Amino acid sequence: MRGHGSWIVVVVAAALIETTMLPAISIQRVVPDLVLISVVYFSIVEGSERGMFTGLLGGILQDVFANTGVGHHVLCLVVVGYVVGRMASRLITDNPYVKVMTVFGASVVHGFVYLAIEYIQKVDAEAAVMMTYSIMPQAFYTAAFTPVIFFLVGRVRPAPVPTQGYSL
Repeated sequence: MRGHGSWIVVVVAAALIETTMLPAISIQRVVPDLVLISVVYFSIVEGSERGMFTGLLGGILQDVFANTGVGHHVLCLVVVGYVVGRMASRLITDNPYVKVMTVFGASVVHGFVYLAIEYIQKVDAEAAVMMTYSIMPQAFYTAAFTPVIFFLVGRVRPAPVPTQGYSL
């Protein structure tokens, strides 16, 4: 239970900090996406299933706190959790540059999936303007926070030690 409790605390804290404190350090209304960073962290460290559950919980909290339709962030973050979790086995995830680039790519994918959902619901949305002024700056800003957040989450919830099974 201790493992699940610390995971829930990390995800809820990321969502709360992102929606309450980080608007104070926003740059042109762009804030880093701490929930996305936690989804990528858990996808890399514990696999795609934990990443998808992190996306589910974090997405629900983001949708509730941001006052958007429930499901927008959930779908985007679950997709990111699955894709990053599947790719993590093929990446050298000990390298900090790989982690930063993975978060950057995940942020871009999250932004495009979210943009597609918004565009389907509101056809008058200007995709190019949203991409230029929202997706790319948020991806860079989120990627800049990656080393600090990975360090802090690694301290709160260390990576599980793989056990070797013996077969008869």
